[in-house]
Amino acid sequence: MTARIMDQAARLLADPQAYTDEQGLHRALTHLRSHAPVSWVDVEGYRPFWAITKHADIMDIERRNDLFTNDPRPILVADELDDKLRADREAGIGLSTLIHMDDPHHRDMRKIGADWFRPKAMRALKARCDELAKMYVDQMIERGPELDFAQEIAVNYPLYVILSLLGLPETDFPRMLKLTQELFGGDDTEFQRDITPDAMLAVLLDFFNYFAALTASRRANPTEDLASAIANATIDGQPLSDMDTASYYVIVASAGHDTTSAGIAGGLLELLRNPEELARLQQDPGLMGTAVEEMIRCTVPVKEFMRTAQADTEVRGVPIAKGESVLLSYLSGNRDEEVFADPFRFDISRDPNRHLSFGYGVHFCLGAALARMEINSFFSELIPRIETIELAGDPERVATTFVGGIKHLPIRYSLR
Repeated sequence: MTARIMDQAARLLADPQAYTDEQGLHRALTHLRSHAPVSWVDVEGYRPFWAITKHADIMDIERRNDLFTNDPRPILVADELDDKLRADREAGIGLSTLIHMDDPHHRDMRKIGADWFRPKAMRALKARCDELAKMYVDQMIERGPELDFAQEIAVNYPLYVILSLLGLPETDFPRMLKLTQELFGGDDTEFQRDITPDAMLAVLLDFFNYFAALTASRRANPTEDLASAIANATIDGQPLSDMDTASYYVIVASAGHDTTSAGIAGGLLELLRNPEELARLQQDPGLMGTAVEEMIRCTVPVKEFMRTAQADTEVRGVPIAKGESVLLSYLSGNRDEEVFADPFRFDISRDPNRHLSFGYGVHFCLGAALARMEINSFFSELIPRIETIELAGDPERVATTFVGGIKHLPIRYSLR
């Protein structure tokens, strides 16, 4: 049997703190793409996995969704928490979102919300996104000339959009923000509830209790919002279980805003780092579409997903045994030198831009069109109004191996 390649650089993929050091992590990923694109990772506290760092291999695995499945290990979490979450799901009492599912159940569940994110629905929502973008840029003027863009603007604008789509009352928005930051920031000392695995379970329980009450309300009194569509959905004529409805709400409410806020904060940071590109965008607003794609490529709000082999196979000639898991590093795939010319350059006119930030294949992000539209609306409002803008301190990143980006972005500016 071929000896397993175990490159030490791949160990960083299981270190939440490594994601706070952007340059250091990218150096390691560049090394892996060249020298060990399929590397075995065995670190204390985690079940071993294969790190997949090449764009082509990631896409190939995503295509073969019958061979490489989401279940039972869709994301990288520590052993102890993984055991607890898996036991809860098997007992029917744990959250099981779209990212945990495989076809045909995944396909049936995805259909429930699909119409709310199709182009027709997005066109209907565009005016609202533009209105909210103006409201938050106006707030920048009111709060200026300095603020923490990530915490005061970037997290709130997409939160308002997605929770309005769900139909939640505005008074509940702060609670949803806190729960989402605790969920995705479980490895970050600033956001985590505490350091024990039970803390994450408590966050999920809080989500469940909130959305169980919402489900009961929407079933008793249906309304014209996404929450009502989820609560009253059926599969094969049967209503969803309380756990399935809660799971659906959680993925929409949390992933539907946290990833977009990371894209907006990270996108602004790229413009600040590359003032010539900001000037180009100010001079030619027609570049906004490709600029948004480049922001999404560079920020990579979702760092990874995992898949588990259902039969013996191989990737790039490396044997992968049945039951072994692979980590798909989107962060690495989006800087692959074989796909992107000058991959570390922020180029607002990059086209084509085959980034992997929304995944690929049957699990392509359900809310991709909404995320693109929100980012486009926000920067279409902000960019023409900028007179001056610069960093007012050092940016800080979330410690995470899953979802996150810039958590603090102090800026100094003047707007029209």
